Amino acid sequence: MVYHCKGNGTPPPSPDRIIHLARRLPQTSLLETFEQAARRGSFTLAAADLNMTQGAVSRQILALEEQLGTRLFIRERQRISLSPAGVIYLEEISKALSIIRMASTSLQVNPDGGVLNLGILPTFGTRWLAPKLPAFLQQNPGITINLTTKLRPFDFAVEPLDAAIHFGAEDWQGTEHLHLADETVVLACSPDLLPTLNITDVADVARGPLLHLATRPKAWSRWFEMNGIDAEVLPGTTFDQFATMAQAAAHGLGLALLPQFLIEEELRSGKLVAASNQANKSLGSYALIWPKARGNHPPLVRLRQWLETIVSGDAE
Repeated sequence: MVYHCKGNGTPPPSPDRIIHLARRLPQTSLLETFEQAARRGSFTLAAADLNMTQGAVSRQILALEEQLGTRLFIRERQRISLSPAGVIYLEEISKALSIIRMASTSLQVNPDGGVLNLGILPTFGTRWLAPKLPAFLQQNPGITINLTTKLRPFDFAVEPLDAAIHFGAEDWQGTEHLHLADETVVLACSPDLLPTLNITDVADVARGPLLHLATRPKAWSRWFEMNGIDAEVLPGTTFDQFATMAQAAAHGLGLALLPQFLIEEELRSGKLVAASNQANKSLGSYALIWPKARGNHPPLVRLRQWLETIVSGDAE
């Protein structure tokens, strides 16, 4: 077997060669065997996972390497490790196989189509969207929704999503959006902590202790600004999600700026109280966002139309 090393002095493949290679795509079974062997770091363990013999795995990897003309594994005695090319190939192939698996699963679950891959923020998705979804699915029985949660903005260029519900829509290039809800924040804390804070004026809030959200690093600065206060924001405990920050505030850890929709139950039960009567709309809002290229995807069109009735108050 001959492996081709492409150095700086090697001329690039001709267009005909590129077309020829593209037409000879590796079989999916070879790619799955490669992915499993790479993740397990062992042909023997991969063979057990795939219900194959070690020799069969070795032959499939060899066949893939011959087809690609590139060494994917470095073999040293009884050990294997990915070559530099293998590391890069694994990353790309894993993405492709993930898309194929998701598409296949969706087709099996719903052979008539109608699959919507939707990204959501954990808190807004579970507290605002999830309670509403049963009604949508009941009205649209042919649609299957696959939900993916993430704190940071989704990248439609690399993630197999039809749309996402996220905070803010201004910086999403090449997309369209539907406004869902403005975010009204409440200055909240534990009822046991409130008397110790001696808050007689909004300016007293600056003394803290303040709880912070990692994805909203400027939230306190904006809140003070909206209330006409020039105050230094004190550092404090930082959280990655609203839900955990709300729990910490309920246990007396500090003051938190929390979306009203998130803590309505805690406010009713008294686990949290408003530390000030001042409630402000955030400088952002929640929106359904989708790439322009997916705008006519039938399940997305139905969800968008249904959400329009929700936000307008016309839904049953």
